[in-house]
Amino acid sequence: MFDRKLNMDSIFHEKQEGSLCAQHCLNNLLQGEYFTPVDLSSIAHQLDEEERMRMAEGGMASEEYRTFLQQPSGNMDDSGFFSIQVISNALRVWGLELILFNSREYQSLMINPINEKAFICNYKEHWFTIRKLGQQWFNLNSLLTGPELISDTYLALFLAQLQLEGYSIFVIRGNLPECEAEQILGIMRVHQQQRPKLIGEDEAQTSAGRSAAQSQADMTFAVEDEVVDEDEELKKALALSRQDIDVEDEEADLRRAIQLSMQGAVMSNKSSESEMGNMKLASQAAGSSTGGQRAGQNEALTAEELRKRRQAYFDRQQQQAQSNIPQQPDPKSSGGSGSVNPGSEEDQQQKPSQ
Repeated sequence: MFDRKLNMDSIFHEKQEGSLCAQHCLNNLLQGEYFTPVDLSSIAHQLDEEERMRMAEGGMASEEYRTFLQQPSGNMDDSGFFSIQVISNALRVWGLELILFNSREYQSLMINPINEKAFICNYKEHWFTIRKLGQQWFNLNSLLTGPELISDTYLALFLAQLQLEGYSIFVIRGNLPECEAEQILGIMRVHQQQRPKLIGEDEAQTSAGRSAAQSQADMTFAVEDEVVDEDEELKKALALSRQDIDVEDEEADLRRAIQLSMQGAVMSNKSSESEMGNMKLASQAAGSSTGGQRAGQNEALTAEELRKRRQAYFDRQQQQAQSNIPQQPDPKSSGGSGSVNPGSEEDQQQKPSQ
């Protein structure tokens, strides 16, 4: 009894190296190391020479011929890519032929894909093989870590999907060389528990995981920085708000102090001093709520301004009183009816009441 894992291991599968997918495609199709890059390069040079000779028939001095010589080869390049003509000539050595799968000629035959032997698929510069071994189909793409088992029911869907993705599909006609996998899988079918991954997929997932973790970390740091910035902006806004409140409080205190001073002009000196003391207490209370040394300085300036305003008020009251009373010699006056004796504050407060 054959081991199923050994059955899968019997399948020849070249993995991708550089851009040599055409070589991997041919060797996976033939199930052996039949072609090397040197072999395919030789075929490509032979095709280039044949094309050059056909162009020379139109005259080696012609503009078309000189342009052809300046152009790079269309059958190969330095990366390891080989054209469909190179692959077709390489398979012709084994008596194999390529037929375009979606051509009218082939579609008119109405052949079920599971009755074929193999397919070669090409998209842009990538080639890979789908081959039947025993009674089962396998995707031998060199970009996979190993052969991928394809069921008969899925084969037609897989080919249709490749066509929708832009792949060119070629049917292999002719007798493929015998191989070990064909003999083993012809006796016993295999079951694949886990589908192969793309080469580098694990590393890509690890890198993607690291990138996602790094992005998450960067996002976390960005959020933290944003929170810190918001905190700083909030602190600045609060500081500006406190300054506005301080200014408003100082203006309110000043208006209140002026009002109290105006009321004190018609009261006794004792009552005025009492209210001044209350005003100072109120100013001190307001200063303690708005904080610090700056409030004390504002209070001192406010008191000085109040004294000036009170003096101006008393002067106006004295002038009004003098204008209403007939002028009499005043021993305390300096002689001018428009001026007052700069005596004590108590005498100045009592004159309006005469």
